[in-house]
Amino acid sequence: MTDIFKTCLTRLFYQYQVGGKLQVLYYGIPRNISLSHAANSTYFLDAVDPNESIFDKILIANRGEIACRVIKSAKKMGIKTVAVYSTADSNSPHVRMADEAVCIGPPSVRESYLNMGRIMEVVKETGAQAVHPGYGFLSENATFVGVLEEAGVTFIGPSVKAITGMGDKLESKRLAQAAGVNTIPGFDGIVKDSEHCVQISREIGYPVMIKASAGGGGKGMRIAWNDQEAREGFRLSTEEAASSFGDDRMLVEKFIDKPRHIEIQVLGDKHGNAIYLNERECSIQRRNQKVIEEAPSVFLDNFTREAMGLQAVSLCKRLGYYSAGTVEFLVDSKRSFYFLEMNTRLQVEHPITECITGIDLVHQMIRIAKGHPLKHKQKDIPIHGWAIESRVYAEDPYKNFGLPSIGRLHKYIEPTHLPNVRCDSGIEEGSEISIYYDPMICKLVCYGKNRQEAINRSIQALDSYVIRGVTHNIPLLRDILTEEKFVKGDLSTNYLPETYPDGFKGKTLKNSEKKTLVSMAASVFAKMDIRSRMFINGSQSKVRGKIPQQWDVVVNIKNEELRCFVKKIPGGFKVDIDNDHLVVKDNFNLSSPIIETDVNDEPVVMHLLSKSATGNLQLIYRGTAFNISVLNQHTARFIKMMPEKPRVDIAKVVTSPMPGLVRSVTCRPGDTVAEGQEVCVIEAMKMQNSLSAAMTGTVKSVHIKPGDTVGDEDILIEFE
Repeated sequence: MTDIFKTCLTRLFYQYQVGGKLQVLYYGIPRNISLSHAANSTYFLDAVDPNESIFDKILIANRGEIACRVIKSAKKMGIKTVAVYSTADSNSPHVRMADEAVCIGPPSVRESYLNMGRIMEVVKETGAQAVHPGYGFLSENATFVGVLEEAGVTFIGPSVKAITGMGDKLESKRLAQAAGVNTIPGFDGIVKDSEHCVQISREIGYPVMIKASAGGGGKGMRIAWNDQEAREGFRLSTEEAASSFGDDRMLVEKFIDKPRHIEIQVLGDKHGNAIYLNERECSIQRRNQKVIEEAPSVFLDNFTREAMGLQAVSLCKRLGYYSAGTVEFLVDSKRSFYFLEMNTRLQVEHPITECITGIDLVHQMIRIAKGHPLKHKQKDIPIHGWAIESRVYAEDPYKNFGLPSIGRLHKYIEPTHLPNVRCDSGIEEGSEISIYYDPMICKLVCYGKNRQEAINRSIQALDSYVIRGVTHNIPLLRDILTEEKFVKGDLSTNYLPETYPDGFKGKTLKNSEKKTLVSMAASVFAKMDIRSRMFINGSQSKVRGKIPQQWDVVVNIKNEELRCFVKKIPGGFKVDIDNDHLVVKDNFNLSSPIIETDVNDEPVVMHLLSKSATGNLQLIYRGTAFNISVLNQHTARFIKMMPEKPRVDIAKVVTSPMPGLVRSVTCRPGDTVAEGQEVCVIEAMKMQNSLSAAMTGTVKSVHIKPGDTVGDEDILIEFE
């Protein structure tokens, strides 16, 4: 069967199906081939060879979803694993998944996941032969690799030379040019200070990108369109770089207007072989961090794909690069492409490459680290179907497209019951999202035979995803997937500000959608009323009197009132709204977090976030939460007589837009500040956020000092 499988895969038509089987057309005969050799049926081209030598035990120097991801592939290969964890992560899934787990320190990353000395102690204590770094933390730290090599421990990643060469953006640009890779015009040197930054920016021509030489992941990066933004961007980026990387060197280069961010996945071994595994489209970003990725890119043609891939391979061979890596490019509207940087590690978005190529990248990294040559040639790498990764974060998308949220997940259900859906996560119901680490909840990966199928599956998965306890970005993710420009593939790194120039405000409902939502709210109200009259105080004694069969209610949604007449009918509710008649099927349970029913015979999925006896409901529809009031006519008349709650003058206070750490305070009581003047800087997830005064006035009181921890909406500074 293995020979048949290879023949079909490389020469004949095949169709991948999730669920453990591959259906192929073998000499005109349909055949189903089991994929039980893979830990996940995504890896249809990457079976484990039982005859290859393996490590006995590896340590994963990371946490969360990527630690879980590495452990899964290691188990598939028969390798024992060691997890490390901080005290904040003591109950995390990756700790339980590993064969061994060792605490390495308190929550602070500097005292735990960045503590090389402590991690090396655990390596020696457990007898681990190799270390997989995941991404972030120590994954691109050449010093750590050197320490491992001195101890005779294998680093599952590239060499010190490759990490050093690609870790410095100035050196990486020189190396890329030497390898024949297209590069972006810019200043080839270190920027001395803010005035030097302005001088260079003028010479290059605005707009320019100011970024940390040793940076990555969107930290220490700013776009400047004029001298003032260049000065401020240099200062803030320098501070972020020093905090995140311990290296505040900056560089400036031309910012390419309307670019696409497209990256090429590469694999190289220790025998001089290198291949590219096609591309990923990563253009949808906020604050230079990716939101939604897809593979392949709808924009690239075969010629451009091959040209980018060959340049990426050329760079690998120039470096003597081995392991998995990613060469990132900016691509303009004419498909001209320019080297951006190379990430010498596994990327967050690697699952979508695995979906369209069938190759387990973690498996390959471990094989390469052990010294085995690549088994795949360039001609063996397919583009099979389409995959989309939606990064689900504990963030408030209504605040600058996503400021961090913290809390405990008191309800959490992933949509893995759906076909073609993969959830890479490191949390579970009861987990806490804290200020110490990245707020990612899950990488939701959906795949299909074409782009539209992958989009449809992503929408269905997001509608079925239950997350309670933290604010999350699913409303934004779902809205993007249905937005006209996205559906057409008209993307750039400016997508979010161009599509939502006033920020994300939630789903704008069409009239038909609004009536569907209102009919559901009215039906929920009726169902609640019936239930409340059936039982008292939890007992099962029926209340005397007739159960109502119709209701005359007023539904208020976004300050718009709609009068509805609801009637109980066999199997459902009939709701009359403005001469429209909607029939809601009564097949849902009020105790379930998800309502899946039919309205006028059309399937509808909603979340019932909250409900109260007073008629206040919160329903999630098409990704967005709507606060809805449903009242009977008598109650609605009296509500209008109630006095309105006075509004707070928010111009006279500065509040924290997110949980975080106070880095600096630049005003004192009695100071006079101008509108737009910076008054403090809050750090959240290693990102510096400058807060400014909304008015010109005198500072009345300052409630914070550097080092304080603040919560969302905490009042930081008040004005007279």
